[in-house]
Amino acid sequence: MENKILRKLFLGFIQIHILHHAEEHPIFGVWMLEELREHGYEISAGTLYPILHNMEGDGLLLKEEKKVEGKIRKYYTATPKGSEVLKEARAKAYELFKEIK
Repeated sequence: MENKILRKLFLGFIQIHILHHAEEHPIFGVWMLEELREHGYEISAGTLYPILHNMEGDGLLLKEEKKVEGKIRKYYTATPKGSEVLKEARAKAYELFKEIK
């Protein structure tokens, strides 16, 4: 039960992390999985791809498909709306971390 609670809590952090990198440069799923693992988030592709799809549906990410080594790879970049949401999330996170540190 504790893992489910933490998983729900960390979902917002994961989305902020995705937006942060998608604002810096185009990202793709496998790269994002590795990046998240480096920061201690153990999620599967089956969890990440629906998150990316939902964020695209919410207008936070823009998807572009490119052929790489004979396969189609989906790259995501932050939209202007995604950048604005990230800016607000950073401000809220900063306030929260100042309070709970």
